[in-house]
Amino acid sequence: MNNKLSTITNLFEGKEIRSIWDSEKEDYYFSVVDVIAALTDANIPRNYWSDLKRKLIDEGSEVHEKIVQLKLKAKDGKMRETDTLDTKGILRLIESVPSPKAEPFKLWLAQLGSERIDEVFDPEKAIKRAIDYYRKKGYDDKWIEARIKATLDRNKLTDIWKDGGITKDFEYGILTNEIYKEWSGMNAQEYKSYKGIHKENLRDNMTDIEVALTDLGELTTRHIAQREKPIGLSENRKVAKKGGSVAKKTKEFYEEVTGLNAISKDNSLNYRYIDEDKLIEK
Repeated sequence: MNNKLSTITNLFEGKEIRSIWDSEKEDYYFSVVDVIAALTDANIPRNYWSDLKRKLIDEGSEVHEKIVQLKLKAKDGKMRETDTLDTKGILRLIESVPSPKAEPFKLWLAQLGSERIDEVFDPEKAIKRAIDYYRKKGYDDKWIEARIKATLDRNKLTDIWKDGGITKDFEYGILTNEIYKEWSGMNAQEYKSYKGIHKENLRDNMTDIEVALTDLGELTTRHIAQREKPIGLSENRKVAKKGGSVAKKTKEFYEEVTGLNAISKDNSLNYRYIDEDKLIEK
């Protein structure tokens, strides 16, 4: 876990919510007391949280079971053990807070739930939502079209892996990392750290050549797997490594001919992390 303090500002009506980034889980842990202070008019948020925590325990709520104690910087500058919850846990906590200030968040969560239910009956709505999201982020339609195609191609690869006995999420992650590490020298998490991104999608923050090399590695892995039909994690890792090696040779040839580095620290964020201490919106 990355133990550097990350404070997210301009959230909860300008109230500071201390948070810490867990690079292994790829999620934030937020200070529960800070969220309580932002959502209520409690004079002593810590006492309010203590009473609410007892109530959650009595009700058998899973929120209490998800609490993790982490060291966060207190007002006096010292690092102190603090109750924290991950993103999902914080959203569940908000639903449990009986405060008018929490109502807008509850309405927002209800709206999200309604939208997802609608998408079950009409999947096209999910596609439109993704397209609208990418447009708002500044991507053009040509890029979006290529991104959707890449997602379909990725699903073809995971289907091949599934046929080869790969069923667990961590196994898919291992195989993906084999491809990345072979051609880039970094696994997915190291690559994201190199680009200075956290929860953001890695492919969304790649340059054109990085995307092309990623696609080539995955496409080659799929074609080799279709021919060799590997079974189990060990055999599929060897195939993933072969697929990554094709992208690696292409990367080296590209760099030799162009004199440019194929791997870049550039990303597509419209905000930036400064010393991993603060998230600043541009």
